[in-house]
Amino acid sequence: MPVIRTLSKVAKQALLASSGCGCQPLAVAVRNISFSPRQVTFDASFHSVSFSETDHPKVLITGGLGQLGVGLAKLLRKKFGNNNVILSDIRKPPSHVFHSGPFIYSDILDYKNLREIVVNNRITWLVHYSALLSAVGEANVPLARAVNITGLHNILDIAAEHGLRLFVPSTIGAFGPTSPRNPTPDLCIQRPRTIYGVSKVHAELMGEYYHHRYGLDFRCLRYPGIISADSQPGGGTTDYAVQIFHDAIKTGKFECNLRPDTRLPMMYIDDCLRATVEVMEAPVDTLSMRTYNINAMSFTPEELAQEVMKQLPELEVSYDIDQVRQAIADSWPMNFDDNNARNDWGWKHDYDLPELVQTMFNYIGSETRLAHVN
Repeated sequence: MPVIRTLSKVAKQALLASSGCGCQPLAVAVRNISFSPRQVTFDASFHSVSFSETDHPKVLITGGLGQLGVGLAKLLRKKFGNNNVILSDIRKPPSHVFHSGPFIYSDILDYKNLREIVVNNRITWLVHYSALLSAVGEANVPLARAVNITGLHNILDIAAEHGLRLFVPSTIGAFGPTSPRNPTPDLCIQRPRTIYGVSKVHAELMGEYYHHRYGLDFRCLRYPGIISADSQPGGGTTDYAVQIFHDAIKTGKFECNLRPDTRLPMMYIDDCLRATVEVMEAPVDTLSMRTYNINAMSFTPEELAQEVMKQLPELEVSYDIDQVRQAIADSWPMNFDDNNARNDWGWKHDYDLPELVQTMFNYIGSETRLAHVN
């Protein structure tokens, strides 16, 4: 390394100078200095590892026990092999997750721990899902700031240091009340009003900075509200669109915490996970930008309830507005413009609202029947 050669040259000159004056030569110990992006030189450059056609990436997923991590791991393991995808979290995994493939403890606020995991497991792709969501983040801003911003800095530095391909999701929450809402383009004023949204704008800009400054292969998708049947709501503003299915089947009653006319962009989880894999696999020369909107559908609580009642006509729906969540939703896009993703790397969704509702009922209904049998 240039640093080592420079230190060696200085040490040699010091030894020669000391021996010329009749003094005893000094024993100068020069140790190897491992590179850290926290000591980046002005001309530093990082590049992702390239793979041959027979190689597979080695993937680490942080925050792996959240809504998306387990599903993405399952998809990637089918594609790249079970042992090539490592789930990580700070929580104890349920038995079925632990036995489904590699799982490791990982705290994104512990830089040394993260670095060891990347090195010891020869990680080449990093999917960074660790984050506190919108409503939860507003209830604990210091923790959200630590997890969503400080944790991101650790991830960026490690990804840059080791030449990883890095995926960090963004969100509809990255926009604010002054953003164009219907539709919202990829590039426009953002100015979010939540710590979650602010941290996601920060992630977008820092990732793009690392890409342009150091060549980091950073990739980002702005997710709409994600609806999945096999995970419980996790504190997000769009969680009502998941809760309605569980409550409809279990109790026949649903109380919504948003106004019935609150329109937000949404997506079924299978589309979301497929989009994530597709953008990670997209050739570099197809990407005209590093942060893309993706979308599938846009609906209101009232429209969702009407579609649900086609399956369960006896469902009773009421509204008890949560003012915090409503204020958040009112500042978010009503519809995403995702034409760049569709044109650049061929994004195309599979699920519209009727398919979404049918799929959710099929899954949750079968799970409920199985639980009753057990």
